[in-house]
Amino acid sequence: MIKGVKVKKLKLLTDERGRLMELLRSDEKIFSRFGQVYFTTAYPKVAKAWHYHKKQDDYFACVKGVMRLALYDARRKSKTYKEINEFKLGLDNPFLVKIPRNVYHGFKCVSSDEAMVINIPTAPYNYRKPDEYRLDPYDNDIPYNWRR
Repeated sequence: MIKGVKVKKLKLLTDERGRLMELLRSDEKIFSRFGQVYFTTAYPKVAKAWHYHKKQDDYFACVKGVMRLALYDARRKSKTYKEINEFKLGLDNPFLVKIPRNVYHGFKCVSSDEAMVINIPTAPYNYRKPDEYRLDPYDNDIPYNWRR
């Protein structure tokens, strides 16, 4: 596992009225601080990658559809430098993944319907100076293939 990545198995509670799932609590070891909450989606077969942040960690959970989340450690001084982690997330496999700052990440919708990801970053989005550093999903030096 890439240094700093943490994974929490989520518990989906279902009854005759619907479903409930807690994503992140401030009294858990995986929690560090709160910045904001937002969701993003991807249509089937679409990859939204690669990017990293210098000032924030992300917490990803897929709450609709299925996504393949990939992480790449480009931190030269990290013990897990050049390591890749891959997770398949959805309500049938509910996990929360903490993605540390300076780790490239992205996801691809691998379900037949749109995938929705909830992200709880540790810092609010800065519209004037975004903390996002991007690469093209397919044209880069990361040894990962989104097309498969």
